[in-house]
Amino acid sequence: MIAALRALFGRREDAAAAGDRESPPTRQLALVIDLNVCVGCHACVTSCKEWNTFGAAGPLADENAYGAAPTGTFFNRVQTYEAGVFPATDTVHFPKSCLHCEDPPCVPVCPTGASYKRKSDGIVLVDYDKCIGCKYCAWACPYGARELDEARQVMTKCTLCVDRIEDATLAPADRKPACVKACPTGARIFGDIHDPDSDAARAIRERGGYALMPEWNTRPANHYLPRRITAAAGAAAQETRTLGSGGAARAAPDIG
Repeated sequence: MIAALRALFGRREDAAAAGDRESPPTRQLALVIDLNVCVGCHACVTSCKEWNTFGAAGPLADENAYGAAPTGTFFNRVQTYEAGVFPATDTVHFPKSCLHCEDPPCVPVCPTGASYKRKSDGIVLVDYDKCIGCKYCAWACPYGARELDEARQVMTKCTLCVDRIEDATLAPADRKPACVKACPTGARIFGDIHDPDSDAARAIRERGGYALMPEWNTRPANHYLPRRITAAAGAAAQETRTLGSGGAARAAPDIG
């Protein structure tokens, strides 16, 4: 498998060197995720699972959802971890899904052409009728965004809810990915990042949005907005550090 991937990547590099790569889409739909307001509630995860299980991309299998080693197919996951050193630690909630790269490595490695990037809006999709479940795309993706559906034996991933955003029967305000509609804090912004006047592009430009792992040169379309330390949070962190280092303790409450 490794040899096959190397051969496929080699063909991809040769095509790029020869100037044979297709021109990029004029539009690039994507998500911009605000890490400053994400609270790790998993509303995006559950709404994505619900919509796509019963939508055009589903069903999404849960062969062993409640066992000791649970498995299941998800397009979106939230990873939560602690950053920093005690007592100055910080809980970070990091939503992660397919980044709809502008130069997606999962596309050229697919031997059947099942993985493809739409020219109209830059969304990366999988044609289930062509997918043979070989997992080449999962090997090629540096972000771990591809998952094998155990029941159908096909590779799956976030579709940006194409069946929602293109549904003319929905109100314009509802033509957004399910995760965006469900987020209670507005941590997920959807739009065309190539349009400088879109909310997504403005957020990236004005708030220091960044792409994940740029060293892979995949040019992820999805971006993240960095966490910001507010005055209140900074004061609380300083107080925690002072107490943790043996500084003045709080006065005991008078309960007499």
